[in-house]
Amino acid sequence: TSVGMRLILLQGLELHDSEEVQVEFYMNENTFKERLKLFFIKNQRSSLRIRLFNFSLKLLSCFLYIVRVKSALISIHMYNFLLLLSPIIWVNRSLPLWGLQVISDCDIVGFFSISLKGNIWEQILRIPFLLEVINAVPFIITIFWPVLRNLFIPVFLNCWLAKHALENMINDLHRAIQRTQSAMFNQVLILISTLLCLIFTCICGIQHLERAGNRLTLFDSLYFCIVTFSTVGFGDVTPKIWPSKLLVVIMICVALVVLPIQFEQLAYLWMERQKSGGNYSRYRAQTEKHVVLCVSSLKIDLLMDFLNEFYAHPRLQDYYVVILCPTEMDAQVRRVLQIPMWSQRVIYLQGSALKDQDLLRAKMDNAEACFILSSRCEVDRTAADHQTILRAWAVKDFAPNCPLYVQILKPENKFHIKFADHVVCEEEFKYAMLALNCICPATSTLITLLVHTSRGQESQQSPEQWQKMYGRCSGNEVYHINLEESTFFAEYEGKSFTYASFHAHKKFGVCLIGVRKEDNKNILLNPGPRYIMSSTDICFYINITKEENSAFKKQEKHRKNHESKLSYHGASRLPVHSIIASMGTVAIDLQDTGCRSGATLALPTEGTKEGRRPSIAPVLEVADSSSLHTCDLLSDQSEDETTPSDDEVSAGLEYAKGYPPYSPYIGSSPTFCHLLHEKVPFCCLRLDKGCQHNYYEDAKAYGFKNKLIIVAAETAGNGLYNFIVPLRAYYRPKKELNPIVLLLDNPPDMHFLDAICWFPMVYYMVGSIDNLDDLLRCGVTFAANMVVVDKESTMSAEEDYMADAKTIVNVQTLFRLFSSLSIITELTHPANMRFMQFRAKDCYSLALSKLEKKEREKGSNLAFMFRLPFAAGRVFSISMLDTLLYQSFVKDYMISITRLLLGLDTTPGSGFLCSMKITEEDLWIRTYARLYQKLCSSTGDIPIGVYRTESQKLTTSEVGQSQISISVEEWEDTKDTKEQFGCRGNHRNSTSSDQSDHPLLRRKSMQWARRLSRRAPRHSAKTAEKINQQRMNLYRRSERQELAELVKNRMKHLGLSPAGYDEMNDHQNTLSYILINPSPDTRLELNDIVYLIRPDPLTYVPNAGPSRKNSFCNTVGQDTREETQL
Repeated sequence: TSVGMRLILLQGLELHDSEEVQVEFYMNENTFKERLKLFFIKNQRSSLRIRLFNFSLKLLSCFLYIVRVKSALISIHMYNFLLLLSPIIWVNRSLPLWGLQVISDCDIVGFFSISLKGNIWEQILRIPFLLEVINAVPFIITIFWPVLRNLFIPVFLNCWLAKHALENMINDLHRAIQRTQSAMFNQVLILISTLLCLIFTCICGIQHLERAGNRLTLFDSLYFCIVTFSTVGFGDVTPKIWPSKLLVVIMICVALVVLPIQFEQLAYLWMERQKSGGNYSRYRAQTEKHVVLCVSSLKIDLLMDFLNEFYAHPRLQDYYVVILCPTEMDAQVRRVLQIPMWSQRVIYLQGSALKDQDLLRAKMDNAEACFILSSRCEVDRTAADHQTILRAWAVKDFAPNCPLYVQILKPENKFHIKFADHVVCEEEFKYAMLALNCICPATSTLITLLVHTSRGQESQQSPEQWQKMYGRCSGNEVYHINLEESTFFAEYEGKSFTYASFHAHKKFGVCLIGVRKEDNKNILLNPGPRYIMSSTDICFYINITKEENSAFKKQEKHRKNHESKLSYHGASRLPVHSIIASMGTVAIDLQDTGCRSGATLALPTEGTKEGRRPSIAPVLEVADSSSLHTCDLLSDQSEDETTPSDDEVSAGLEYAKGYPPYSPYIGSSPTFCHLLHEKVPFCCLRLDKGCQHNYYEDAKAYGFKNKLIIVAAETAGNGLYNFIVPLRAYYRPKKELNPIVLLLDNPPDMHFLDAICWFPMVYYMVGSIDNLDDLLRCGVTFAANMVVVDKESTMSAEEDYMADAKTIVNVQTLFRLFSSLSIITELTHPANMRFMQFRAKDCYSLALSKLEKKEREKGSNLAFMFRLPFAAGRVFSISMLDTLLYQSFVKDYMISITRLLLGLDTTPGSGFLCSMKITEEDLWIRTYARLYQKLCSSTGDIPIGVYRTESQKLTTSEVGQSQISISVEEWEDTKDTKEQFGCRGNHRNSTSSDQSDHPLLRRKSMQWARRLSRRAPRHSAKTAEKINQQRMNLYRRSERQELAELVKNRMKHLGLSPAGYDEMNDHQNTLSYILINPSPDTRLELNDIVYLIRPDPLTYVPNAGPSRKNSFCNTVGQDTREETQL
């Protein structure tokens, strides 16, 4: 039975579960009350109409009260009351007026019934409800009791109900039009309406109560209230009866309580609005042009760099800059934005780009562009990139048509923002630039000067000739123009690119570096002599100013006489090519465009025994393959591969050319490189540890033929891949490839090793530049370049500029230990480059510091350019490349050109950046114009600048210091003195201790020796002689010798031969600088390094290779193997 019962129950449950029940939702909204509430309150548009109608009724009731007062004043003599208060209690109200007031005040019952929610007592005790009852209930009573129709009812209190209705109406209005209300607007509205209600209540109350006294008119009552509330109190109108006096007291007390609260809230909102920046009005956004700058935190350096670069362009003077930043404006930024020049054009808004309300405040949908910058000083740079990506997505979602200019830090995050119009990846540019610095000196300075806006007027009043030349040439920038519209290039339509480039430089002083076809988006840098110029081509050229700002005048034919009067004064002559800069307009002298004959280009035969040298061939209008002697690198490499040396065969150094099989991140541009046939095992990539394949444990044991390039970094980030690729590009001659050693604080990841194991001669070592042993093991004593990358962990500090402290001190130690080592350093803050290779008592450095301050006072964007480490390309800050992103707003091609120059992008048919060194065999060319012709007619290369090194001249004070130090040593041994004189004559400016620290060091050691001799007991003559000898050795021991002994001892301890360190000499008594696009008559000097844009060797197959004797194509000699000479 129990089993049967269970079966019956289970069947019942199954039947019950199988039944479907229809559920209707939101049934509570079907009631009549809810429907009324939905229509009158919840629905935004209908609620707005009802509230507007209610507001109108309240205003109407107040107006009717005034009408009733006016009519009562006319017929008041008809009433003869015995009591004093009867005029206050009873009024004269006509029947039509009573009817209108009943209609306007009796809406409370219905509205209350549908708006009731929650506790009924809370609703009843609300002040608006009580006021409605005071005004409405008496009128309802008069409907049923006509005798009371003339009873006084304080209808003027409806003004407070009108104020309440106005506030609700404004809220409904903002909800209906889908816009966020302004708290400041609401508060101002509340304050004004409160003040008006107080005054209106007082006016009506005083006028009514004084019916039993002075019988004041409404105007008299208004006059009394204004005089009283303004605390003037003339006293000509005063209340006479006690009720009116009591009302005045009450109103004054209410005003003293209510108005200060309102003013306090208004002041608070005003201060908050000042902090947040308010709004950028829609009217201004539609009538004016503006750009939006989105940053995580705004520093004064970032702000000034952006403003100076952005407003350096004449056509951007009328633009406004709206800054959208989530943090509060700091004191420095506030002071700058209060300057009239910026206060009228820069608007600071505190807000987030992730909030549509803040984007609406900035009127992002009307902006001409949006710049999104990453916070590079964050400890977690990946997190900073994630924030940048979200900002870019938010802006794209809110304003899809707004052009985006995005700065990203790490290359692996770049593919998330491919939709942006312009993207600058910091680590990509940084590492590629540092890599090119090793083979093309000062590439970082060259690129920095090209992407900064300048008129070339820096240091034109300086007595130093190199500063005038360097400052003048720094004004060169990249511009573009259509060929058919150009005065510079229109005549070269149908001619070869090299012909147009050479003759445009010879005639106008402009350097044509690239073109872009009308139907192609790719820019071609130096497409070579086989490229024929078309009328629709866009030409890219380097010049002081763009052609549109230039005026032209024909030079009179005095050229020959003028040239005969010119004499060469070496580096002191300013190579300015008849260019007069005035207010952005340049007047350029047109010169004779006829090609010079071979005789005029050849070296004069006087004083030579070898006779006349070969003349320079003219540049052909159309390339002739038989006459083009190109230094094609494919022929060089094919020759290297077909006839490898015995050493290469024994070592198995056979390289292939191809694209790297593995890239460490998405979005890297494929580059044709030198690769190994098989990837190297990971164990062989470790430089300082042997494995089963080799037993080498230091760089010296490898026996590299070329000098090393050492990179000191904290981690092996994906950006470091872009350091290796340009140094292993296919157009670099195989014999000139330098071994690359990565000195890393932390071990690299496996995916990074997968990427670098295909490249030849790339190694890594775990160590730090703080440790001398690590430096010696990685081969610092025979390295060509040491690249010190800024560490991410030190990029942020409590004091901003202290972020570079560790890097600067470490590099200074390297500079003192290895004085001949070429050290290239990356800093976080450009202002700190003045501490690089710091010499406290170097008068020349102090003079450059004063010059920098003067240039900064003049408003120069490149005040730091005259610092010797920057001019020589020894120091670089990635923040200096921020201007590349800013310039892209005006020059949308600058990022593409920079990537092509740095080798980050490779376009078929586009050339690459390289350099060549002027040797003694090349000095017969004499001038930059003749060099231009020689390169264009022989190899098709386009020179764009010169890197010049000069000996640094000593000032009078420095000479005096050296004389003092010499006089201190006059008592020393003659032979030793001569040796030290020779050392000091060559290296006076190596370190500050060489000039001034030695006398002090010797004085202290003498005092110490005297104290020691006084305390020591008497010894024999032999012992005294020994002590004297030790004392003399201590005297002669200089700081440089102490450092050398320290390094040698460490090398011996590590089992390394110190022979390489003995050959290291100090070459710090020179200064180097760049001349971008110098004038054609600039004289070439020995050891000048010329920047070239060489045509892509893959665009054509050359004929039989020319003679290797040409100095432009020969490989590096044994004595200058460390130089890159292409």
